[in-house]
Amino acid sequence: MPLDHLPQTRFAPTRGARLAYQVFGDGDHTVVAIPPTAQNIELSWEQPAVRAMLERFASFSRYLHFDKRGTGCSDRSGRIADLDERVDDLRAVMDDAGIEHAHLFGNSEGGPMSLLFAATYPERVDSLILFGTGATLLPPDLGAAQLAEQRAGAVRYAARWGTEDSPVAAGMAPTLTAQDPTFPAWHRRYERYAASQDSLLELLELSFTVDVRAVVPSIQHPVLVIHRTDDRVIPVARARELVALLPNGRFFEQPGEDHFSYAGDVDGWMDEFERFVTGTVRSQPVVAGRRPTVRITTLGRFAVTVDGQEVSAAAWGSRRARQLCKRLVAARGWPVTRDELFDLLWPEETDRSRLGARLSVQLSGVRRVLRGGVIADRQSVRLDLHEVDTDLEALFRAEGDAAIVAAHPGAFLPDDVYETWTEGTRAEAQARFVPSARREARRLLDGDQPQAAVRLALRLREIDGYDEEAHRLLITALDRAGAATEAERARATYRAAMQELGVRVDAPDSSSAPGSARRKVP
Repeated sequence: MPLDHLPQTRFAPTRGARLAYQVFGDGDHTVVAIPPTAQNIELSWEQPAVRAMLERFASFSRYLHFDKRGTGCSDRSGRIADLDERVDDLRAVMDDAGIEHAHLFGNSEGGPMSLLFAATYPERVDSLILFGTGATLLPPDLGAAQLAEQRAGAVRYAARWGTEDSPVAAGMAPTLTAQDPTFPAWHRRYERYAASQDSLLELLELSFTVDVRAVVPSIQHPVLVIHRTDDRVIPVARARELVALLPNGRFFEQPGEDHFSYAGDVDGWMDEFERFVTGTVRSQPVVAGRRPTVRITTLGRFAVTVDGQEVSAAAWGSRRARQLCKRLVAARGWPVTRDELFDLLWPEETDRSRLGARLSVQLSGVRRVLRGGVIADRQSVRLDLHEVDTDLEALFRAEGDAAIVAAHPGAFLPDDVYETWTEGTRAEAQARFVPSARREARRLLDGDQPQAAVRLALRLREIDGYDEEAHRLLITALDRAGAATEAERARATYRAAMQELGVRVDAPDSSSAPGSARRKVP
């Protein structure tokens, strides 16, 4: 649900600080987001990927997010709160916003706090959705030497926070960094507005000792745990350990390596989130009570229109996203394996270990343009023909010669004529068009419409330069239209084509019917 204006920032009073929060969206379900290590709720709206995610939340929920004390827009003086204090800080924010109970969305470092809040105030929690997190953030069996090494690493990490050497963007959102070259610079600025180096270091050191495994078995709420398989920051093992402890947990493991929720394939996990909270998934935000009409044109040219407005080439974000969409249309709703898509989009890539995440980025681009319209699982991807209409499907639905001819204005994906995956679909479309076009051309001749018959015969001859009936139809139509010079050229073209096949012909004269030419084999 695109927002006309940014939500107002409000402040919840709590012991020793004011906590900044925003509430937006008008869905029937309330979601309260528990922040990761450090963020800034106001500056986050500047980043298109973050804004798109927040607007998706607003399309199905009343959504609250806030900055923890010492970070972002909240008061940044004083010491950083520990885990127990943060539980009460969350309660203070919900109280100030008038929220009695909600679905809690715990992201990264916010996961353990969400679990602890649910165990402490179960009546205020409808369900838990945990992303990229666990009951512990480090392996619980780390020795003293290993823990010291982690702390030394945190010192180095904090020293680079917000500087030109910051590793955050590339490490936590590698696909977004590869997709948008402006993202790292923006994120370095964002870091400076999210937390100071000293505050960040204190937050990181506190996270090393977080361990709420003891309370997890007591949590009876429904819990959805979402984690990317190759998360670079918090290994998927932490999520699997958490699910094993939960009495009522469900696990959604998604391909990808991004730790930030708004990077990579966002629609994939958000579909699961929305279904978990609301019981259903709206394929895209509903505007004015309806969903946009999305149509893909592939016959004669490639184009996508949304509510009648053609999508610009720049809106795709990459050529690969357009190519991926074309391939899915060619499959006509049948699944296309991920391996085939890897070969199509990255033919020179020999190391496939990272291609799953790259494909997720391209799928996200296609979904964004089509407002959904794609169904993907671990093995394959397909176009959802219930959500997206294509001119190709309209051609096969058409009834009657005139309707079929009108539905085929040109060849299937003419700019991709040398791509082998287009051949079968192009042949199917032509096989649907050609018999109807021949009958329609004869009908036009019988109805004394030779010029229209000429145009149709030319299209038939363009499809197959050796189509004898197309040549004869064209010659007859030109003769009847009084175009003597053009008719003679058409006869010469006909003879040359047949000569290439080793066939001698007597081209029809102006009085001949389309099928009356004498054909003599030498």
